[in-house]
Amino acid sequence: MRIGLLGAGHLGKIHLKCILATECWQLAGFYDPDDKNAAAVITQHGIRRFDTVAALLAEVDAVDIVTPTPTHFELASQAMFAGKHVFVEKPVTQTVEEGRRLLEIAEQQGVKVQVGHVERFNPAYLALKNMLLNPMFIESHRLAAFQPRGTDVSVILDLMIHDLDLVLHLVQSEVAHVSASGVAVLSHTPDIANARIEFENGCVANLTASRISLKQMRKMRLFQPDHYISLDFLEKNAQIVRLYEQNAPNLPPQDELMEFETSAGKKWLQMQMPEVAPVNAIQLELEMFHESIAEGTQPEVTLLDGFRALKVAHQILHEIETRLAALS
Repeated sequence: MRIGLLGAGHLGKIHLKCILATECWQLAGFYDPDDKNAAAVITQHGIRRFDTVAALLAEVDAVDIVTPTPTHFELASQAMFAGKHVFVEKPVTQTVEEGRRLLEIAEQQGVKVQVGHVERFNPAYLALKNMLLNPMFIESHRLAAFQPRGTDVSVILDLMIHDLDLVLHLVQSEVAHVSASGVAVLSHTPDIANARIEFENGCVANLTASRISLKQMRKMRLFQPDHYISLDFLEKNAQIVRLYEQNAPNLPPQDELMEFETSAGKKWLQMQMPEVAPVNAIQLELEMFHESIAEGTQPEVTLLDGFRALKVAHQILHEIETRLAALS
């Protein structure tokens, strides 16, 4: 199956290497209007550069869109109308209306679309795949140093949207209320933000994202009855703490437990570090995209998933803008 790459910037070059490392995709070439980016790719990989998007689309079955967010809608819709399957980096589009329109086009054209919410493929998150998750409180911190190349969108669309997708995937309930605050420090859009998302089932998610931090952090904590789960997406590890009653029928061996007294009697704690497979998350998501096309199944991260995360992200942006306007 032939795929073409749209965008050969920093992330595009990473995608290119991952495509070349797969056995399922044949890379037909790439399109990038920037001569410097294009020259670097040609020199390093000897990959064909197409002069236009249309020329590339004529020779592929699918495209991988790794371009600035404002271009996603135009490129994705052009590919869909040409009958091509689409992998598009997050956020899926710049506006909610563009995302809604892409959903309509994808259904009309009958093509597969996967959105690049790569943390779904992070080894730490994959380690929980067989675990029954029903979090009632979620806390996440995603902190990064300032990078000028990411300022075409706010920190909500740049960083927090990773955690929005994860939270919406974890919590099988509709969003009931969103509150948020944030501030622009080094760019014209919010560089640091905090959002509180309340769901109809009672779950609450508290998300913090910053792109002006002195240290990197990508952590999420999940709390549910009798369980505490800690995920470190940067270090790619997970920790599970489970609480057992003294006479629980499924009590693990004593050497795996820690005993302690509470006002309600004796309890037992089990701490586990689930096995984490060494996975290249970007390569895996591209392989899963191929699998969904070949087998006619739903992509792991659907266009609707990307749209839902985008919609909540814009709710957060609206809350921040409203709050700032009231203070001015």
